[in-house]
Amino acid sequence: MKDERAAPAKPALYVVGTPIGNLEDISLRALRVLKEADLIACEDTRQTQKLLTHYAIATRTISYHEHNEVARSAELVAQMQQGASVALVTDAGMPGLSDPGYRLITQAIENGIPVVPVPGPSAFLAALAPSGLPTDSFQFSGFLPAKRGERRSVLQGLKDSSTTQIFYEAPHRIVEALEDIVEILGGNRRVVIARELTKLHEEFLRGTAAEALRNLQQRDAIKGEITLLVAKAELPESRAAEPPGLSIRKRVQQIISDEKLDEKAALKKAAKERGISKSEAYRQMQREK
Repeated sequence: MKDERAAPAKPALYVVGTPIGNLEDISLRALRVLKEADLIACEDTRQTQKLLTHYAIATRTISYHEHNEVARSAELVAQMQQGASVALVTDAGMPGLSDPGYRLITQAIENGIPVVPVPGPSAFLAALAPSGLPTDSFQFSGFLPAKRGERRSVLQGLKDSSTTQIFYEAPHRIVEALEDIVEILGGNRRVVIARELTKLHEEFLRGTAAEALRNLQQRDAIKGEITLLVAKAELPESRAAEPPGLSIRKRVQQIISDEKLDEKAALKKAAKERGISKSEAYRQMQREK
């Protein structure tokens, strides 16, 4: 029996993941959707045409990028309202993730048009899985700010991060980004630089921030798409030595006794040890009374 979900719904917007490098990474479902859609909206029609030509797909294409998305979104929504199915793709990866697509997706939803995900490659997940960094908790934040002051402000917020942090970075800025990481987070903070994922010159550079910086500084040139992963902060010694299962209330009392701090300061320190906000620590302490 054929899965009823296999046939393209009309009207519908298909958000299709495409290869980030190796053309073999596209799914059978994605190929079928691209063949059966009435129209393919592309970040760059020339780039997408390489994929379509490789798989002998003749579906009509139209450009959809950051410079025309306002007008083009309205045009595509109108076509879907008239019964067309549209496949949305970007140059690589999943649309809407640091790529065009958000405006069209939201307008389709607002107009009651089905939005159907067709999962595919994503650079940050392809980098995270084999990174060797903890994957139980992570945060993807797109590109680091290009301006140094803004980038340093973002990094300041990661000093006590309890999750693996993932960013995209331009090759001409990666050395500057690592210099800021070394200065703000420390040279011993573990990082992973995943470059040219799934492509011929794929590379994983794993180690401390200082080691990665020295490695890249010695290169004549740095090229390719880069995903930067930053490990979570190491536990403070005070937290590492904390007895297992100690409640927030008891830990606050312990800090008051051992360090002669008032309750407000002790609560702030206990919250920081656990990687939670002071207000959350307060709520936990109230529940424990």
